[in-house]
Amino acid sequence: MGHSVDPAGWRVILDEAKARVAGRFVRAEPRQTAGQFVEGLLSDVERKTCWSLAERAGHADPQAMQRLLRTAVWDADAVRDDVRDWLVEHLGHPDAVLVVDETGFLKKGVCSVGVQRQYAGTAGRVENSQVGVFLAYVTPATRAMIDRRLYLPETTWCDRPDRLAAAGVPEGEVWFATKPTLARQMITAALDAGVPAGWVTGDEVYGADPGLRADLEHRAIGYVLAVGCDRRVAVNDGRTLVRVDDLAERIPTSQWQLHSCGPGAKGPRDYLWAWITTATNQGEHRWLLIRRNRTTGELAFYLCWTPHPVPLHTLVRVAGSRWSIEELFQTGKGQVGLDHYQVRGWTGWHRHITLTMLALAVLTILAATAQQSDANPELIALTVPEIRRLLNVFVLAVSLPPAHTLRWSIWRRTSQARARRSHYQHRQAK
Repeated sequence: MGHSVDPAGWRVILDEAKARVAGRFVRAEPRQTAGQFVEGLLSDVERKTCWSLAERAGHADPQAMQRLLRTAVWDADAVRDDVRDWLVEHLGHPDAVLVVDETGFLKKGVCSVGVQRQYAGTAGRVENSQVGVFLAYVTPATRAMIDRRLYLPETTWCDRPDRLAAAGVPEGEVWFATKPTLARQMITAALDAGVPAGWVTGDEVYGADPGLRADLEHRAIGYVLAVGCDRRVAVNDGRTLVRVDDLAERIPTSQWQLHSCGPGAKGPRDYLWAWITTATNQGEHRWLLIRRNRTTGELAFYLCWTPHPVPLHTLVRVAGSRWSIEELFQTGKGQVGLDHYQVRGWTGWHRHITLTMLALAVLTILAATAQQSDANPELIALTVPEIRRLLNVFVLAVSLPPAHTLRWSIWRRTSQARARRSHYQHRQAK
């Protein structure tokens, strides 16, 4: 078809994704439903809920989709590992960067597992929300989401056995863990599984954790981790501690260098950068990396460590990789319904997120394949939204009879009427 659009090849990759995880479903019904669920996530259905995905799949009601997320027998963590391994087989790179970050899922009520009033980057303020911590895999050519953990607040959840039990949190298997601890778990799992990577980066939440930095140094994995302006680092004799913002003021103008940390939506992300050696011992190198906004003068600081010397532009590239996970969150929520779930329990959350990661992996691999095969200088590379649009036209198009659509309209309105009556009765009983 030209210009990297290969419907037959795209179908092969989609089928490969479903086959990769098929063995995790012992029974035929959930195996088939999982495939339909993933195709529904990739479809042009506006809201990726069990109702809408079941209607698209031709089901008479949403029960099979709901069973898939709630009670069917399958291991979401095993499927997650399959997704990670499949992505690495296609995209693995020895100099890849592991990026950790969290995102919020806005929720109403108090029953959804892990929900409380907390800061949600999605809204940019404190909101009633769940928070998931994610691990991304970023190479020079692409980026993918390879792991996830649900953050459970300590006092409102981990110290409340009744709430944990009601939400289906496995008894004795889950305990309070900070966001950096969850990040350490995911990084350890990825490296233990042989995921090729040379670097880790993350924002101040993760850069402030000495345990994370120690883990990476022990495994000889370089890091570029953001820290706050009040962080103190050792300089000169190694015993004098100086605030990083005070160090920034001492840097001569001539020592600031202009580098791009990667392409952005409005062009290259060019900043002024400076670095200061804080320690150079046998077998390790430490720096303080400082980024300055050319317009506002705003500063950002990073603690850097590697087992071998590297040039400044390498540290800049790793620091810039952190934006990739923000873009993955936007793509996941905008393209495959990462935040469209209506489940409240522990099992349902992990299953929905994992199947969403599989759908996103399909788009990631399709995009990487298209970039490799498209050499037309008159066109930009196929973007993930454009690939999903074409995928729906050439591969995922379905034709449902009008009677099916009408039955679903009646089913939805009947269910909504029943819910409304129940809500009114509940209010009157108070």
